[in-house]
Amino acid sequence: MKKLIWAVAVVAAGAAVAVAVGTKKQTAQAAVAPVKAEAGVIAGAGLVEPAGEEVKVGSEMDGRLARVFVEEGDAVRRGQVVAALENGDYAARVSLAKASLAERRATLEKLRNGARDEEKREAEALLREAEAQMETARGERDRRQVLRERGAVSKSEYDLSSRDYETARARAEAARERLGVVRTQTRVEDLKRAEADVAYAEASVVEAEAMLAKTYIRSPLDGRILRKYRKSGESVSGKGDTPVVSLGDLSRLRVRVDVDEVDIAKLRLGQNAWVTADAYGDRRFTGKVMRIGQALGRKNVRTEEPTERVDKKILETLVELDAGQSLPVGLRVDAFLETRQ
Repeated sequence: MKKLIWAVAVVAAGAAVAVAVGTKKQTAQAAVAPVKAEAGVIAGAGLVEPAGEEVKVGSEMDGRLARVFVEEGDAVRRGQVVAALENGDYAARVSLAKASLAERRATLEKLRNGARDEEKREAEALLREAEAQMETARGERDRRQVLRERGAVSKSEYDLSSRDYETARARAEAARERLGVVRTQTRVEDLKRAEADVAYAEASVVEAEAMLAKTYIRSPLDGRILRKYRKSGESVSGKGDTPVVSLGDLSRLRVRVDVDEVDIAKLRLGQNAWVTADAYGDRRFTGKVMRIGQALGRKNVRTEEPTERVDKKILETLVELDAGQSLPVGLRVDAFLETRQ
């Protein structure tokens, strides 16, 4: 009895395996079934993309993201800030450069205007004071010289009065030079030097502002955010290997179609075309051939099935879909290009 039960179980298991294998084989065959084209139609696999292709946007410099302002699906305008790096140090450099520029401009303005009347009067007063002190020191020196000749004062006392006079005379000469500078117009070389200082300071401001501007990541076009790769607080590189977001113009879509090399003679610009996708059933998304490649290459769209031939040569062809039709970017579709005149 036990042997009979065991035999029945083995037969049942074998039948189940046979059914499973048969079902799996049918499924695999259905999955790799080629796109069937009607008469007068070229068929090929395609991939949906924005009309201007998907653009990955990153930072021009290394840094840490202070904030990402957009989410996937958001509409953005050309020049809109989509993210910003931490930039406190760059903002400080701009402020410092502007302060230096203001100082250089003030110096140049002062040289152009010359000394004010108040400065001239002050210089004249200082000269008069210095000359008065010099005359006083000279009188004291002469008096002590007479007394020394009479033996009333020592040589050291006379030498002290003589040094006081020389000091006062030097101060008077310095005051006279200062007054001459105040009264004299600014020299051409001084003006040119001051103007060069202003130009250098202006360039420093432009440079500092340009570095600050690079900390703001802006959209290069009108479109919609397709993918958000980075979040606030994450580090990014200026080498382009760490995109922050990707975006594209979804107002018009196109399909990049792999056309088999045996069909390329039937291609022409303006051909009517349509695409279908499993997710949309029998619905057709219509368009026209807008560009035909000039060189054969490898497949762009893979079915990822083991029986697929990847060594086939294809000619890349772009089909622009008619306005008002919406498909997800990156969706794999079956494309059909009419060859009828």
